[in-house]
Amino acid sequence: MHTRRTFLTTTAALTLLLPALLPLHAQVEPTPAITGETEHFLYRMPSSDAPYIDTQRDSKAFAFKGTRIMLSEDNGTTWPHTADFPDAENITFSVILKNGSILFATRQHLFLSTDNLKTHREIIVKKPDGTDYIPHTPVKPDQPGWYFHSLDGEHCFEVGGKEMLVWGNYCNVIGGPVPVNIYYSTDNGHTVKLAYAFGQNPKFQQKDAPPTAPLLGDPTNTLIARHVHNVTYNPAENAFYAVTGDIDRGHGNECHWLRGTYNATSDTWDWKVLISVNSNSRFKCGGLNFIGDKLYWIADANGPAIANRYDRGIFVCAPSEITDTSKHTLLFNPMFESANMLVQDGVFLATHCAPASTYKCGIIWSPDMGKTWAQYDLSEFGPRSGCRINKKNTDGWFRMDLRKGWIERAEVLFLKPKPAAKN
Repeated sequence: MHTRRTFLTTTAALTLLLPALLPLHAQVEPTPAITGETEHFLYRMPSSDAPYIDTQRDSKAFAFKGTRIMLSEDNGTTWPHTADFPDAENITFSVILKNGSILFATRQHLFLSTDNLKTHREIIVKKPDGTDYIPHTPVKPDQPGWYFHSLDGEHCFEVGGKEMLVWGNYCNVIGGPVPVNIYYSTDNGHTVKLAYAFGQNPKFQQKDAPPTAPLLGDPTNTLIARHVHNVTYNPAENAFYAVTGDIDRGHGNECHWLRGTYNATSDTWDWKVLISVNSNSRFKCGGLNFIGDKLYWIADANGPAIANRYDRGIFVCAPSEITDTSKHTLLFNPMFESANMLVQDGVFLATHCAPASTYKCGIIWSPDMGKTWAQYDLSEFGPRSGCRINKKNTDGWFRMDLRKGWIERAEVLFLKPKPAAKN
Protein backbone atom coordinates (compact mmCIF):
# COMPACT_ATOMS: atom_id res chain seq x y z
CA MET A 1 0.00 0.00 0.00
CA HIS A 2 1.47 3.34 -1.02
CA THR A 3 -0.46 6.19 0.56
CA ARG A 4 -0.02 9.77 1.58
CA ARG A 5 -1.05 10.47 5.14
CA THR A 6 -4.58 11.57 5.93
CA PHE A 7 -5.28 13.08 9.33
CA LEU A 8 -7.56 11.06 11.53
CA THR A 9 -7.23 13.11 14.67
CA THR A 10 -5.16 15.99 15.90
CA THR A 11 -5.60 17.24 19.42
CA ALA A 12 -3.41 20.32 19.26
CA ALA A 13 -1.97 22.66 16.64
CA LEU A 14 0.93 25.03 16.37
CA THR A 15 0.48 28.74 15.86
CA LEU A 16 3.51 30.08 13.98
CA LEU A 17 4.60 33.70 14.23
CA LEU A 18 7.26 35.13 11.99
CA PRO A 19 10.12 36.49 14.12
CA ALA A 20 9.85 39.90 12.45
CA LEU A 21 6.29 40.23 13.67
CA LEU A 22 6.99 39.44 17.31
CA PRO A 23 6.88 42.39 19.71
CA LEU A 24 10.26 43.56 21.00
CA HIS A 25 11.35 41.46 24.03
CA ALA A 26 8.23 39.34 23.69
CA GLN A 27 8.04 36.11 25.65
CA VAL A 28 7.52 33.28 23.17
CA GLU A 29 4.91 30.90 24.50
CA PRO A 30 5.81 27.21 24.55
CA THR A 31 4.23 25.23 21.75
CA PRO A 32 1.68 22.69 22.98
CA ALA A 33 2.05 18.95 22.62
CA ILE A 34 0.80 17.56 19.32
CA THR A 35 -0.83 14.17 18.93
CA GLY A 36 -2.38 12.38 16.01
CA GLU A 37 -2.67 9.08 14.23
CA THR A 38 -2.42 7.41 10.86
CA GLU A 39 -3.76 4.08 9.69
CA HIS A 40 -0.72 2.35 11.16
CA PHE A 41 0.51 4.30 14.17
CA LEU A 42 -0.17 6.91 16.82
CA TYR A 43 2.25 9.79 17.12
CA ARG A 44 2.99 12.54 19.60
CA MET A 45 5.39 15.41 19.98
CA PRO A 46 5.87 16.76 23.53
CA SER A 47 5.45 20.45 24.27
CA SER A 48 8.49 22.59 23.55
CA ASP A 49 8.51 23.34 27.27
CA ALA A 50 9.08 19.68 28.13
CA PRO A 51 12.55 18.17 28.58
CA TYR A 52 14.29 17.12 25.37
CA ILE A 53 14.33 13.32 25.59
CA ASP A 54 17.62 12.39 23.97
CA THR A 55 17.42 8.62 24.35
CA GLN A 56 15.30 5.88 25.88
CA ARG A 57 15.63 2.25 26.91
CA ASP A 58 12.87 0.11 28.36
CA SER A 59 11.16 2.39 30.92
CA LYS A 60 14.09 4.80 31.27
CA ALA A 61 14.59 8.08 29.43
CA PHE A 62 17.52 10.50 29.52
CA ALA A 63 16.77 14.16 28.80
CA PHE A 64 18.04 17.69 29.19
CA LYS A 65 16.50 21.10 29.59
CA GLY A 66 18.30 24.40 30.01
CA THR A 67 21.29 23.63 32.23
CA ARG A 68 19.92 20.39 33.70
CA ILE A 69 20.26 16.74 32.78
CA MET A 70 17.39 14.43 33.77
CA LEU A 71 16.53 10.76 34.13
CA SER A 72 13.06 9.23 34.14
CA GLU A 73 12.17 5.68 35.14
CA ASP A 74 8.56 5.80 33.88
CA ASN A 75 8.98 6.71 30.21
CA GLY A 76 9.18 10.45 30.81
CA THR A 77 6.12 10.83 33.01
CA THR A 78 8.23 12.02 35.96
CA TRP A 79 11.84 13.09 36.33
CA PRO A 80 13.04 12.13 39.83
CA HIS A 81 16.75 12.31 38.96
CA THR A 82 18.20 15.66 37.85
CA ALA A 83 21.57 17.36 38.00
CA ASP A 84 23.22 20.59 37.00
CA PHE A 85 25.08 20.41 33.71
CA PRO A 86 25.86 23.85 32.25
CA ASP A 87 26.61 22.52 28.75
CA ALA A 88 23.37 20.51 28.50
CA GLU A 89 22.15 22.23 25.34
CA ASN A 90 25.28 21.01 23.55
CA ILE A 91 24.63 17.33 24.24
CA THR A 92 24.96 15.44 20.95
CA PHE A 93 24.90 11.79 22.04
CA SER A 94 23.63 9.61 24.87
CA VAL A 95 22.99 5.96 25.61
CA ILE A 96 21.44 4.13 28.56
CA LEU A 97 23.39 0.96 29.27
CA LYS A 98 21.92 -2.34 30.43
CA ASN A 99 23.32 -1.88 33.94
CA GLY A 100 21.64 1.53 34.22
CA SER A 101 24.71 3.69 33.65
CA ILE A 102 24.38 6.63 31.26
CA LEU A 103 27.08 7.62 28.80
CA PHE A 104 26.52 11.00 27.21
CA ALA A 105 28.53 13.50 25.22
CA THR A 106 28.70 17.13 24.31
CA ARG A 107 30.40 18.09 21.09
CA GLN A 108 33.91 16.95 22.11
CA HIS A 109 33.60 15.64 25.67
CA LEU A 110 32.27 12.29 26.90
CA PHE A 111 30.77 11.67 30.37
CA LEU A 112 29.59 8.70 32.42
CA SER A 113 27.12 8.56 35.30
CA THR A 114 26.76 5.32 37.25
CA ASP A 115 24.42 6.59 39.98
CA ASN A 116 21.32 8.00 38.28
CA LEU A 117 23.00 11.37 37.59
CA LYS A 118 23.99 12.08 41.20
CA THR A 119 27.52 12.34 39.85
CA HIS A 120 29.21 12.14 36.50
CA ARG A 121 32.82 12.11 35.33
CA GLU A 122 34.56 12.74 32.04
CA ILE A 123 35.72 9.72 30.06
CA ILE A 124 38.86 10.11 27.95
CA VAL A 125 38.85 7.87 24.91
CA LYS A 126 41.81 5.50 24.61
CA LYS A 127 43.77 4.64 21.49
CA PRO A 128 44.48 0.99 20.70
CA ASP A 129 47.91 1.38 22.30
CA GLY A 130 46.32 2.54 25.56
CA THR A 131 47.29 6.20 25.31
CA ASP A 132 44.77 9.02 25.58
CA TYR A 133 42.90 10.14 22.47
CA ILE A 134 42.54 13.89 22.97
CA PRO A 135 40.19 16.02 20.82
CA HIS A 136 41.95 18.65 18.74
CA THR A 137 42.13 22.30 19.77
CA PRO A 138 39.75 24.07 17.37
CA VAL A 139 40.85 27.21 15.55
CA LYS A 140 37.38 28.54 16.26
CA PRO A 141 36.55 27.74 19.91
CA ASP A 142 32.83 27.58 19.18
CA GLN A 143 33.44 24.99 16.42
CA PRO A 144 34.98 21.97 18.18
CA GLY A 145 33.10 19.52 15.99
CA TRP A 146 30.88 16.57 16.82
CA TYR A 147 33.17 13.80 18.03
CA PHE A 148 30.45 11.51 19.36
CA HIS A 149 27.13 12.36 17.70
CA SER A 150 25.46 9.44 15.90
CA LEU A 151 22.92 9.24 13.08
CA ASP A 152 21.60 5.87 14.25
CA GLY A 153 19.96 5.30 17.63
CA GLU A 154 20.83 1.77 18.78
CA HIS A 155 24.36 1.06 19.95
CA CYS A 156 24.22 -1.74 22.55
CA PHE A 157 24.69 -5.38 21.52
CA GLU A 158 24.94 -8.71 23.33
CA VAL A 159 28.30 -10.18 22.33
CA GLY A 160 29.67 -13.30 23.94
CA GLY A 161 27.24 -13.08 26.83
CA LYS A 162 27.98 -9.44 27.72
CA GLU A 163 26.94 -6.05 26.46
CA MET A 164 29.15 -4.15 24.04
CA LEU A 165 28.65 -0.51 23.15
CA VAL A 166 29.73 0.37 19.60
CA TRP A 167 28.99 3.48 17.55
CA GLY A 168 30.42 5.86 14.97
CA ASN A 169 30.26 9.63 14.71
CA TYR A 170 28.08 11.41 12.15
CA CYS A 171 30.04 14.63 11.77
CA ASN A 172 31.50 17.21 9.40
CA VAL A 173 28.13 18.76 8.60
CA ILE A 174 27.82 21.54 11.19
CA GLY A 175 29.84 22.39 14.27
CA GLY A 176 33.32 22.23 12.78
CA PRO A 177 35.53 19.53 11.24
CA VAL A 178 36.51 16.45 13.26
CA PRO A 179 38.10 13.04 12.69
CA VAL A 180 35.78 10.18 11.73
CA ASN A 181 35.87 7.30 14.21
CA ILE A 182 34.18 4.16 15.50
CA TYR A 183 34.18 3.82 19.30
CA TYR A 184 33.52 0.89 21.63
CA SER A 185 33.26 -0.08 25.28
CA THR A 186 33.14 -3.52 26.88
CA ASP A 187 32.91 -2.36 30.51
CA ASN A 188 29.71 -0.32 30.65
CA GLY A 189 31.32 2.92 29.54
CA HIS A 190 34.11 3.08 32.12
CA THR A 191 36.59 2.64 29.28
CA VAL A 192 35.85 3.86 25.75
CA LYS A 193 38.34 3.07 23.01
CA LEU A 194 38.86 3.59 19.30
CA ALA A 195 37.68 0.59 17.30
CA TYR A 196 38.56 2.24 13.99
CA ALA A 197 39.91 5.62 12.87
CA PHE A 198 39.48 6.82 9.31
CA GLY A 199 42.21 8.69 7.48
CA GLN A 200 42.83 12.38 6.90
CA ASN A 201 40.17 13.71 4.54
CA PRO A 202 41.52 16.85 2.84
CA LYS A 203 38.01 18.26 2.45
CA PHE A 204 37.23 18.28 6.18
CA GLN A 205 40.12 20.05 7.83
CA GLN A 206 40.31 23.25 9.83
CA LYS A 207 40.76 26.44 7.87
CA ASP A 208 43.54 28.76 9.01
CA ALA A 209 44.98 26.13 11.35
CA PRO A 210 48.53 26.86 12.52
CA PRO A 211 51.29 25.03 10.60
CA THR A 212 52.06 22.95 13.68
CA ALA A 213 48.49 21.66 13.99
CA PRO A 214 48.22 18.04 12.84
CA LEU A 215 45.65 17.12 10.22
CA LEU A 216 42.46 15.53 11.56
CA GLY A 217 42.27 11.77 11.11
CA ASP A 218 44.59 8.79 11.24
CA PRO A 219 47.72 9.54 9.17
CA THR A 220 48.38 5.81 8.73
CA ASN A 221 45.01 5.08 7.09
CA THR A 222 44.33 5.93 3.44
CA LEU A 223 40.59 5.19 3.74
CA ILE A 224 38.64 8.42 4.15
CA ALA A 225 35.01 9.19 4.94
CA ARG A 226 32.93 12.23 5.74
CA HIS A 227 31.06 10.52 8.56
CA VAL A 228 29.64 7.23 9.82
CA HIS A 229 26.00 6.48 8.99
CA ASN A 230 25.47 3.28 10.96
CA VAL A 231 27.26 0.60 12.97
CA THR A 232 25.46 -2.59 13.93
CA TYR A 233 26.08 -6.20 14.91
CA ASN A 234 25.22 -9.51 13.29
CA PRO A 235 25.06 -12.20 15.98
CA ALA A 236 24.96 -14.99 13.40
CA GLU A 237 28.47 -14.04 12.24
CA ASN A 238 29.69 -12.49 15.48
CA ALA A 239 30.68 -9.50 13.34
CA PHE A 240 30.04 -5.78 13.21
CA TYR A 241 29.20 -3.82 10.08
CA ALA A 242 29.77 -0.10 9.52
CA VAL A 243 28.63 2.07 6.62
CA THR A 244 29.83 5.58 5.84
CA GLY A 245 29.16 8.58 3.57
CA ASP A 246 29.32 10.66 1.46
CA ILE A 247 30.73 11.28 -2.05
CA ASP A 248 33.95 11.39 -4.08
CA ARG A 249 35.14 15.00 -3.77
CA GLY A 250 38.30 14.38 -5.77
CA HIS A 251 40.16 12.65 -2.95
CA GLY A 252 38.57 9.21 -3.26
CA ASN A 253 35.31 7.53 -2.31
CA GLU A 254 33.85 8.30 1.12
CA CYS A 255 31.12 5.62 1.01
CA HIS A 256 32.29 2.29 2.40
CA TRP A 257 31.01 -0.91 3.95
CA LEU A 258 33.33 -2.30 6.62
CA ARG A 259 33.09 -5.63 8.41
CA GLY A 260 34.81 -5.87 11.78
CA THR A 261 35.42 -8.72 14.19
CA TYR A 262 36.39 -8.20 17.81
CA ASN A 263 38.77 -10.47 19.73
CA ALA A 264 37.86 -10.16 23.40
CA THR A 265 40.95 -12.06 24.57
CA SER A 266 43.40 -9.64 22.95
CA ASP A 267 41.03 -6.63 22.94
CA THR A 268 41.74 -6.06 19.25
CA TRP A 269 39.73 -5.46 16.07
CA ASP A 270 40.11 -6.80 12.55
CA TRP A 271 38.35 -4.64 9.95
CA LYS A 272 37.93 -5.43 6.26
CA VAL A 273 36.58 -3.08 3.57
CA LEU A 274 33.82 -4.92 1.70
CA ILE A 275 33.05 -2.27 -0.91
CA SER A 276 33.71 1.40 -1.67
CA VAL A 277 31.46 3.40 -3.99
CA ASN A 278 30.48 6.87 -5.10
CA SER A 279 27.22 8.52 -4.05
CA ASN A 280 24.67 7.14 -6.53
CA SER A 281 24.65 3.65 -5.10
CA ARG A 282 22.52 1.45 -2.85
CA PHE A 283 25.71 1.07 -0.82
CA LYS A 284 25.45 4.72 0.23
CA CYS A 285 23.08 3.87 2.98
CA GLY A 286 22.22 3.33 6.63
CA GLY A 287 19.63 1.56 8.72
CA LEU A 288 21.30 -1.87 8.68
CA ASN A 289 19.21 -4.49 10.49
CA PHE A 290 20.26 -8.14 10.80
CA ILE A 291 17.21 -10.35 11.36
CA GLY A 292 17.59 -14.12 11.23
CA ASP A 293 19.77 -14.94 8.25
CA LYS A 294 18.97 -11.71 6.38
CA LEU A 295 20.29 -8.17 6.24
CA TYR A 296 17.93 -5.24 5.57
CA TRP A 297 19.09 -1.70 4.79
CA ILE A 298 17.92 1.59 3.28
CA ALA A 299 19.80 3.66 0.69
CA ASP A 300 20.16 7.41 0.36
CA ALA A 301 21.83 7.33 -3.05
CA ASN A 302 22.27 10.81 -4.49
CA GLY A 303 24.65 12.86 -6.62
CA PRO A 304 24.52 12.78 -10.43
CA ALA A 305 21.81 10.45 -11.74
CA ILE A 306 22.94 7.49 -13.83
CA ALA A 307 20.63 6.87 -16.82
CA ASN A 308 18.17 9.22 -15.10
CA ARG A 309 17.99 6.82 -12.17
CA TYR A 310 19.02 6.63 -8.53
CA ASP A 311 19.96 3.28 -7.07
CA ARG A 312 18.00 3.61 -3.85
CA GLY A 313 15.33 1.89 -1.79
CA ILE A 314 14.98 -0.70 0.97
CA PHE A 315 16.93 -3.86 0.18
CA VAL A 316 17.40 -7.33 1.64
CA CYS A 317 19.95 -10.07 1.06
CA ALA A 318 22.00 -12.67 2.88
CA PRO A 319 25.12 -11.18 4.50
CA SER A 320 27.31 -13.34 2.25
CA GLU A 321 25.69 -11.68 -0.78
CA ILE A 322 26.26 -8.06 0.18
CA THR A 323 28.61 -7.23 -2.68
CA ASP A 324 26.58 -9.12 -5.32
CA THR A 325 23.78 -6.77 -6.38
CA SER A 326 22.13 -9.52 -8.44
CA LYS A 327 21.29 -11.27 -5.15
CA HIS A 328 19.63 -8.18 -3.61
CA THR A 329 15.84 -7.91 -3.38
CA LEU A 330 14.28 -4.44 -3.52
CA LEU A 331 11.42 -4.46 -1.02
CA PHE A 332 10.27 -0.88 -1.48
CA ASN A 333 11.47 2.31 -3.14
CA PRO A 334 10.33 5.45 -1.30
CA MET A 335 11.82 7.49 -4.20
CA PHE A 336 13.68 9.75 -1.79
CA GLU A 337 16.94 9.64 0.14
CA SER A 338 17.00 7.99 3.54
CA ALA A 339 19.71 6.57 5.78
CA ASN A 340 17.63 5.83 8.90
CA MET A 341 15.68 2.66 9.53
CA LEU A 342 14.93 0.46 12.52
CA VAL A 343 13.15 -2.90 12.46
CA GLN A 344 11.53 -4.27 15.62
CA ASP A 345 8.80 -6.87 16.12
CA GLY A 346 8.13 -7.02 12.39
CA VAL A 347 7.68 -3.24 12.04
CA PHE A 348 9.92 -1.28 9.66
CA LEU A 349 10.24 2.40 10.63
CA ALA A 350 12.25 4.65 8.33
CA THR A 351 12.39 8.37 7.56
CA HIS A 352 12.87 10.73 4.64
CA CYS A 353 15.73 13.20 4.34
CA ALA A 354 13.60 16.34 4.24
CA PRO A 355 15.69 18.55 1.90
CA ALA A 356 15.63 15.80 -0.73
CA SER A 357 11.94 14.91 -0.40
CA THR A 358 8.61 16.39 -1.45
CA TYR A 359 7.33 15.29 1.97
CA LYS A 360 7.84 17.78 4.77
CA CYS A 361 8.29 15.10 7.43
CA GLY A 362 8.21 11.74 5.70
CA ILE A 363 7.70 8.45 7.54
CA ILE A 364 8.11 5.08 5.80
CA TRP A 365 6.28 2.19 7.47
CA SER A 366 5.74 -1.52 7.06
CA PRO A 367 3.77 -3.40 9.74
CA ASP A 368 4.49 -6.88 8.40
CA MET A 369 8.22 -7.43 7.72
CA GLY A 370 8.14 -5.65 4.40
CA LYS A 371 5.12 -7.33 2.80
CA THR A 372 3.16 -4.06 2.57
CA TRP A 373 4.32 -0.46 2.78
CA ALA A 374 2.92 2.99 3.45
CA GLN A 375 4.37 6.50 3.47
CA TYR A 376 3.02 9.33 5.60
CA ASP A 377 3.77 13.03 5.65
CA LEU A 378 3.50 14.51 9.14
CA SER A 379 3.51 17.92 7.52
CA GLU A 380 2.34 19.84 10.60
CA PHE A 381 5.88 19.54 11.96
CA GLY A 382 7.37 21.37 9.00
CA PRO A 383 10.50 20.30 7.09
CA ARG A 384 12.01 17.67 9.37
CA SER A 385 14.29 14.66 9.03
CA GLY A 386 13.96 11.83 11.54
CA CYS A 387 17.11 10.22 12.89
CA ARG A 388 18.54 8.46 15.98
CA ILE A 389 15.58 6.07 16.15
CA ASN A 390 15.30 4.20 19.48
CA LYS A 391 13.59 0.88 20.06
CA LYS A 392 10.16 0.94 21.68
CA ASN A 393 9.94 1.76 25.36
CA THR A 394 7.85 -0.32 27.77
CA ASP A 395 4.77 1.68 26.75
CA GLY A 396 5.30 0.68 23.12
CA TRP A 397 6.60 4.00 21.69
CA PHE A 398 9.52 4.39 19.29
CA ARG A 399 11.49 7.61 19.84
CA MET A 400 13.39 9.66 17.25
CA ASP A 401 15.01 13.04 16.82
CA LEU A 402 13.46 15.43 14.34
CA ARG A 403 16.06 17.64 12.71
CA LYS A 404 15.59 20.96 10.95
CA GLY A 405 16.64 20.38 7.39
CA TRP A 406 18.68 17.26 7.94
CA ILE A 407 20.89 17.72 11.01
CA GLU A 408 20.14 20.76 13.24
CA ARG A 409 18.34 19.63 16.40
CA ALA A 410 14.65 20.52 16.55
CA GLU A 411 12.15 18.27 18.37
CA VAL A 412 11.51 14.72 19.58
CA LEU A 413 8.83 12.51 18.03
CA PHE A 414 7.26 9.33 19.41
CA LEU A 415 5.39 6.75 17.30
CA LYS A 416 3.39 3.76 18.54
CA PRO A 417 2.28 0.94 16.25
CA LYS A 418 -1.41 0.20 16.22
CA PRO A 419 -2.49 -3.40 16.84
CA ALA A 420 -2.75 -5.42 13.67
CA ALA A 421 -6.28 -5.64 12.32
CA LYS A 422 -7.97 -8.98 12.86
CA ASN A 423 -9.37 -10.78 9.83
